[in-house]
Amino acid sequence: MQDWKARISIDPKVCHGRPCIKGTRVWVSLIVDNLAEGSTEEEIIQAYPALTKNDIRAALAFAAEMARERFVDLPLKA
Repeated sequence: MQDWKARISIDPKVCHGRPCIKGTRVWVSLIVDNLAEGSTEEEIIQAYPALTKNDIRAALAFAAEMARERFVDLPLKA
């Protein structure tokens, strides 16, 4: 997914700066945890209706980037 950076937000005023899907308070880690436990995209969207399939894919792309042990430059809101 090439546009995942446009879907992830890190803001110290929202969820204590944890990476979230933009416009929501849904943590990227929550999405990845649910997928790891076997939840389907449809089940996650049913539980969090503000999400789209592309949001879930963005969360996975973000997690993959973090697993590469590289620095990911996302703007931090002040």
